[in-house]
Amino acid sequence: MYRAVKNFFYFPVASYFRFLAGIRLSIWKPKVIVITGTSGKTTLLHFIASQLKNKAKYSYFANSSFGIPFDILGLKRKKLTPDEWLYLFIKAPLNVFKKFPKQKIYVVEADCDRPKEGKFLAGLLKPEVTLWTNVSRAHTMNFDSLVKENKMTSKVEETIAYEFGYFLETTSRLAILNGDSDLINKQMIRSKARIKSVSQKNTDYYKLFKDHTEFKINGKTYSINAMLPKETSLSIQMTILLLEYLKIKPTLSFSKFTLPPGRYSLFKGIKNTTIIDSSYNATPDGVRSILGMFGLYPASKKWLVLGDMIELGDEEKEEHEKLADMISLMKLDKIILVGPRLRKYATPRRWQGTSPLRWQGSDLDSFEVDTNDRTKTFLMPKEALDYLIQNLQGEEAILFKGARFLEGIIEHLLVDKRDVIRLCRRELIWQERRKKWGL
Repeated sequence: MYRAVKNFFYFPVASYFRFLAGIRLSIWKPKVIVITGTSGKTTLLHFIASQLKNKAKYSYFANSSFGIPFDILGLKRKKLTPDEWLYLFIKAPLNVFKKFPKQKIYVVEADCDRPKEGKFLAGLLKPEVTLWTNVSRAHTMNFDSLVKENKMTSKVEETIAYEFGYFLETTSRLAILNGDSDLINKQMIRSKARIKSVSQKNTDYYKLFKDHTEFKINGKTYSINAMLPKETSLSIQMTILLLEYLKIKPTLSFSKFTLPPGRYSLFKGIKNTTIIDSSYNATPDGVRSILGMFGLYPASKKWLVLGDMIELGDEEKEEHEKLADMISLMKLDKIILVGPRLRKYATPRRWQGTSPLRWQGSDLDSFEVDTNDRTKTFLMPKEALDYLIQNLQGEEAILFKGARFLEGIIEHLLVDKRDVIRLCRRELIWQERRKKWGL
């Protein structure tokens, strides 16, 4: 009921803020650069920011039909509580004509979590340049009804790609696209802008170290001071092409590159463990990408703490089973699954190869781990936290990825408690929810 009401009022309410943001944008008149796609948007935005620095304004932490108008209007939700909305409605018109940013470039991350969102945002932003990272199954529960009604296509990912394609329709000068994606390539005909493509074929080599990553792309070597998956090569290529368009010489070291909390963050954990925090979100492609990275991470003992992937709708079962198949082939010392979806779809699946789980019956609680005790499944994150505290031996590298408040588990494993501020979801509403879950 709550979701239905929210969806009904979503665009009518968002239109109020979009209208006001449109007025401000038309007066400010920046060169709008849109970054869109299912995953990788934030990483690409931060690559671009590390090069353009203060030459541009960036839509940090804002990518939706509400977030982007808020960013343009200079509005911020601090507590994420309902009582903030009255303030936002009153403040929005007052901010239309307030002092404009000195920058004449606006780099904005734009998502398509639901039908009509691409068209809604593209009509507001009318980008000069669009960079489109990829298309995969994410928030598919919002698109399943269109597929069932066969309004667009028979495949949900094609329906999602079409929604992202509205940014191509409104792009005036240049579109930089992931040329490895057939879904994106099919949408290119909608663009009147010049098209440039990037590809993994341009990556000569990729090497992961404990605290940095090296890429060699088109004969040039890039050393990035962060752990990143191989797919990041596409973001580097897109950044270079954008800089060429803007006539700005790139810094190959990307020395100013940083990422926000919950994305490939490294922490020192209890018992001399290494924590790799990627708990901010979990799309199927994003999870597979970081698991591929973790498979190459140089550590003698590897533990994986994996939470559910949410909002997948009809694709939920299939995507969690695919994930189970991938994990079964990885060399991991411990697999800790957290959440009802992983319990329902991954636990009973007879994995090939190592067969880490042995199904004991139809009841979701009737399962046992395999004989070498490699896999544990928990419904609640507090149970997983207790298990970690009791069973970590020391020196493990632990990757956290997925939903179910995994950042709340990490918080209790940190050696330096001051690192808490570097975790994601610090707002009051998230703190209160974690407390209810015992974290």
